[in-house]
Amino acid sequence: MVVACSLKNEIDSNYYCQKFKFNCIQGNKIVFFKTSKGDFEVELFGKDNPVTVSNFLENIEKNIYENQKFYKIVNHPQLKFIHGGINPENKFYFERIQTLNKKSHSIPLEIKFKEEINPRYNYQTKNPYETEKLVNTFVSGSISMVKSGKNNSSSTEFFFVTNNIPELDGRYSIFGKIIKGLDTLKKIENGDYIKEVKISN
Repeated sequence: MVVACSLKNEIDSNYYCQKFKFNCIQGNKIVFFKTSKGDFEVELFGKDNPVTVSNFLENIEKNIYENQKFYKIVNHPQLKFIHGGINPENKFYFERIQTLNKKSHSIPLEIKFKEEINPRYNYQTKNPYETEKLVNTFVSGSISMVKSGKNNSSSTEFFFVTNNIPELDGRYSIFGKIIKGLDTLKKIENGDYIKEVKISN
């Protein structure tokens, strides 16, 4: 199990893994998204974001993303945000959360800095000096958890971006990136959905 301590409060990944009963992984993992527009492959950064990735893998194992629509598409010039997961505006959202036995609707924000052994928790930055030291930044195909508070991530909702967006660096838990099939992601529109997500052996 990966052990990581925060510079802010010394609460580490081991603490959160025990709190949420995650089987925290030690390295990166590959997952396969099958969608109504085609397939793509995502590398999850378990080495740098063990809590966020472990939560996401648990969601996949419980099939919560199966046959779920991409519930929000935000289009900007040269950039698209594609939101997936359990739509929090859906009336069945809280019923589904309870079914998943989620004790909390959020997990801690988890951000990794260069030259620091462990990720920081419940911490975000807008300081340009600090953002230069981030291990992961928003690039084409990045996947991040949606925020559920200033220093918390949603436990179920995530989003992809189709281009670099440095304005958001250091403010979200970026925990993976598409490594194959980026063109498929860019084709996704309102009404498209996830058929299934599978974890590579």
